[in-house]
Amino acid sequence: FTTAEDYQTQVEIHVVQGERKMAADNKSLGKFQLTGLPPAPRGVPQIDVTFSIDANGILNVTAKDKATEKTASITITESSRLDESEIEKMRREAEEHAEEDKKRAEEVETRNQADQLAYAVEKSLSDLGEKVPQEKRGEIEDQVRRLREKLSQNASIDEIKAAMDELSKSSQELAEQAYKQASASGEAPGTDGSSSASDASDEGGSDDGYVDAEYEDK
Repeated sequence: FTTAEDYQTQVEIHVVQGERKMAADNKSLGKFQLTGLPPAPRGVPQIDVTFSIDANGILNVTAKDKATEKTASITITESSRLDESEIEKMRREAEEHAEEDKKRAEEVETRNQADQLAYAVEKSLSDLGEKVPQEKRGEIEDQVRRLREKLSQNASIDEIKAAMDELSKSSQELAEQAYKQASASGEAPGTDGSSSASDASDEGGSDDGYVDAEYEDK
């Protein structure tokens, strides 16, 4: 897991149990926060979430930031979890709503990818500064604006994908330009640790400010 916003110093871990793809459709077991994260661009922190169940059926969930080794955890007793009849009911519901859940999950993933793409392109424009011709900068900024408008207006997935394709093409050209400029000056592109905008369309990010840790009782 990672952060959803720049310079986020804490994340909320939401532990759910169930078979559905969307966390809201499963049973919430509890939430806890991992705090004290060093401010960093979104997507940079790496947070591991682990599950363990002891002999008494008590579930322990721990979140650990790899950089600082800070940890936070929650303990969930067996009485808080689903019983066998509830588990079976949720399995039937998951089967009944499989296609619907798949479509909703794909929509969320597409929206997250679009948001990440817009963010990465804006960062690339900022990093390159005056190296980007004014006309090209204006063209790309307009494409970013149109994509963000699609997201804010809850446009269809097809409309969002079309805006993403347009921006992805421009971001690829931007990345190629940055590479040529870096090669000409003898610098290695990407040495500042920033991500390439051309890679952003393949990355998903969370847009809700917290992550969902799903626990399945098998």
